[in-house]
Amino acid sequence: MSMKNLEQYVKKGSFYKSVVDDGSDIIFIVDFDGKILYHNNAVRKTLGYRAKSLIGKNFMGFVLPESYADFLANFKKIQRRAYSQKIEFQFLCKDRSYRFLEFNAINLKHQENLPGLILDCRDITQRKLDAEELIRLQKSKEQFLANISHEIRTPINGIAGLAHLLHQNLQSEDMSSYLRAIQHSADNLKVIINDILDLSAIESGKLKFEQIAFNLHDLLPPLINTFSYQAKEKNLKLSYELDPKLNSILLGDPVRLNQILINLIGNSVKFTNAGSITVRCMADLMQRKLCWVRIEVIDTGVGIHPEKLTTIFESFSQADASVTRRYGGTGLGLTIVRQLVELQNGKISVESREHQGSTFRVIIPYAIGKANALKAMASNTLKDTEHPGKNMRVLLVEDNDINRLYAKSILKNWQSETETAENGLVAIEKLKSANFDVVLMDVQMPVMDGYETTKAIRQMDLPKSATPIIALTANATKIDVDKCLAAGMNDFLPKPFTPDDLYRKLFIDLKISPSKEIVKRPSPKRSAQLKEYDLNYLRSVSGNNPEFMEEMVQTFVSSIPPILDEMAANAMIDNWEKVGNLAHQIKPSFILMGASALKERIIEIENLSKEEKHPLTLKETINQFRSDCLNVIYSLSSE
Repeated sequence: MSMKNLEQYVKKGSFYKSVVDDGSDIIFIVDFDGKILYHNNAVRKTLGYRAKSLIGKNFMGFVLPESYADFLANFKKIQRRAYSQKIEFQFLCKDRSYRFLEFNAINLKHQENLPGLILDCRDITQRKLDAEELIRLQKSKEQFLANISHEIRTPINGIAGLAHLLHQNLQSEDMSSYLRAIQHSADNLKVIINDILDLSAIESGKLKFEQIAFNLHDLLPPLINTFSYQAKEKNLKLSYELDPKLNSILLGDPVRLNQILINLIGNSVKFTNAGSITVRCMADLMQRKLCWVRIEVIDTGVGIHPEKLTTIFESFSQADASVTRRYGGTGLGLTIVRQLVELQNGKISVESREHQGSTFRVIIPYAIGKANALKAMASNTLKDTEHPGKNMRVLLVEDNDINRLYAKSILKNWQSETETAENGLVAIEKLKSANFDVVLMDVQMPVMDGYETTKAIRQMDLPKSATPIIALTANATKIDVDKCLAAGMNDFLPKPFTPDDLYRKLFIDLKISPSKEIVKRPSPKRSAQLKEYDLNYLRSVSGNNPEFMEEMVQTFVSSIPPILDEMAANAMIDNWEKVGNLAHQIKPSFILMGASALKERIIEIENLSKEEKHPLTLKETINQFRSDCLNVIYSLSSE
């Protein structure tokens, strides 16, 4: 086509059919009442309607009924504007399904003084499905991380914690060596799970940085010392150089700086088989309110191939495919380091030569603080011989035996008074009969979990309802933390934790102190032992078989208490349907044991649980029934 013919084509508007009538976008022209005056042929391909078949019908009749009110409000708004963009809605197709559309609207009232709209619609169904799938995958990922965090952190907490406590009390060098190896393995597992969780937090934008006063002259030496054992094992010279100018107060996040250095020094130790590792800290630039800190970690290790230098900071990327098999790790350490540095407005770089060594260089700007900021923090640390935890009354709610032993051992060293509870229901009963300065609450427990227990405590009579509660949670994602706080907990402590972590949380963050008032705890009272059973019925149905009778009694003694706990816990949260089902479940057991009085009471509880309006005393009735049952079980087990 010649240029002249093309100009005529444009002037005549012949392109209209190609662009508008047969275009891929759906075009509607509607009046201000929603009547369809025109639509192009694209409605057939996308919505299934024949050409011109929708003309004369009302556009509103095709909008998804559930979103009709919102769409109508938007439709009124766009009549007042010359141009509107990205209005989403769902349109009824020929096959009775709904598709997501998005339109831009040109208001003809502003263009031609005509009461109508040109709606240029695009099908965004796939985009919406992709977004929903992305949200679903994100939720699945977060749930997976929460689950794996709990499953891994719980045993690590026990292994690392008990190894630490044993190490403090052992004399034998061989035994100390074995314990250090156990602790080192547990620490490696902690690094792996923390890497996974940190990367997730960084990617979702949920990682927060503190502004805390610290001094590198205090932070660096003990950190270097933690690697001395590993360096000594490999016969490496580990040293550090610290610029005197950095003997000043900086404001930032020392925990994240620690994390950066642990990753970099740990990598150097891992990949250096002979020679030395040097850590240099310098004040690259000091301004009136800002100090640019440069940290270099220099090693004589295996080095990195030039081709790998560009990918070394990428997720799951390591210098060699065999690195994970030979040295372990997730391949996430340097990715997290880079993100932590850049999120603090810093830079990280690396120089390396294969078989000669590497230098990782980090530069981070920190605000310069005042000396009294650090003094204020130092005043909170332990200086006196008397521990601030002495005589502190602690209720430890934890179902895992090893973790319970670990936490109790720490508190014993502090001379704290500790009561333990293996589930939430037991914890509530202990709170009713005694006062505590703090509750350390595991989150995932049988019978009654930490969330339900906390809600129940917050509904108790003051001042017990205000007792500080700290979640001991192996689930460290933000969703889980938010759930803890929403349930009424004051704070959380991720597992595995060290004695220092617990100290900092109790005495520095929450400033908990032992109550000065000495409260004598009532010794647990056992109600008069009830002889409310008669084994003659069991004897008759078993043909006086002692082995059968013993087996049935032992089954009753072991199986009934957990159900009683579950029943009382469900009553506490008004789950009466479950209470009734549990009462019905255990009713035959009391018949078999000849416990006629208890049988009548469990039938009463079952019937009352099914009523729409429950007596105010029903919860107390269930608790008393549970207590009486346990006394009978005690008597049976003593037979």
